[in-house]
Amino acid sequence: MSSQVFQKQRRSARHANVAAADADHLLNDLAPSCAGSFAPDLDAQLCACALEKSYQKGPVEIPVLQGVSLTVREGEMVSIIGKSGSGKSTLLHLLATLDAPDAGEIYFDGQRIDNLASAYRDELRNRYLGMIFQFYHLLPELTTLENVLAPLMIQHNVWGFMGRRRQLRESARELLDLVGLSHRLRHKPRELSGGEMQRAAIARALVTGPRLLLADEPTGNLDFGSGREILDLLRRLNAEQNLTIVMVTHDLAIAEQADRSIRLVQGRIEGAA
Repeated sequence: MSSQVFQKQRRSARHANVAAADADHLLNDLAPSCAGSFAPDLDAQLCACALEKSYQKGPVEIPVLQGVSLTVREGEMVSIIGKSGSGKSTLLHLLATLDAPDAGEIYFDGQRIDNLASAYRDELRNRYLGMIFQFYHLLPELTTLENVLAPLMIQHNVWGFMGRRRQLRESARELLDLVGLSHRLRHKPRELSGGEMQRAAIARALVTGPRLLLADEPTGNLDFGSGREILDLLRRLNAEQNLTIVMVTHDLAIAEQADRSIRLVQGRIEGAA
C-alpha cells in the first residue's frame, strides 16, 4: 500500500488545469477578512467563532447551536462528541458550508468561508473539503469505481474529464486499493457490505485531494468489527498523510481514538475547544 497515493491526489487536483489553478486563489481573492468583535485564530486550519443556529418548527424557534467556538490545527484528528440532539451534525454541516449560521463566522486557512456565494462554496467543498456520512450516499446505479470518480466528473468539464480519463481512473483505482477495495471496482452498492460501502465513500471523499475531511458518524451504521476497521483506516490516513479530520460521534470509545475531543452539550461547547 503506497504512502504516496494521497499526495498524488492533491497534486492532481491542484495542477490539473487552469480551473484548478484559479480555485487555489478562491479563498485569498474572494473571502473577506475578519470583521466585528470576534477574535478567530487565523493560524488554525479551521476556526469557528461564536456560531449560532436555530430552526423553526411551526411557530416555535428551536435553538440548536448557541455560541459555539472551536479551532482545529492542520494534521489534527478531532472528535466532536455529544448526545443525539446536541447539535453535532448541525455544527459539521456549518463547517462544511452545507448550511449557513444565523450568527458567527467560520474561517479556513485564515479566510472567512461561511459567507461565500453558493458557487464558491461548491468549489470549496469540491477541491478542499472531503465529506463522509453515516449513510454513505453512494449512487446506486454506479459501480464502486464510478462512484469514486463522480467528484472528478463534477470538477472537470466533459472534454477535460475525457481528455484525462485514463489518468483519473487510475488515481481512483489507487485510492480504492488504499482502502482495500481493489477487488470491488465493478460492484454496485447493493453488492457491497456496510463496511465496504463506507470504504468506497471514504475513497470518494479523498479523490480530489482534500486538505480537511469531515466525517458525520462514520461508524454509526456499522457493526463493531466494520466500525473498528473504518476507524483504523481514518487514523492511518491522519497519521500517514497528515490529513486533518473532524469526526462527529455519540460514542465515547470512538471519540477517544482522536487526538482531542470536543464535547457538545445542548448546543454549547463544554470546556475549552
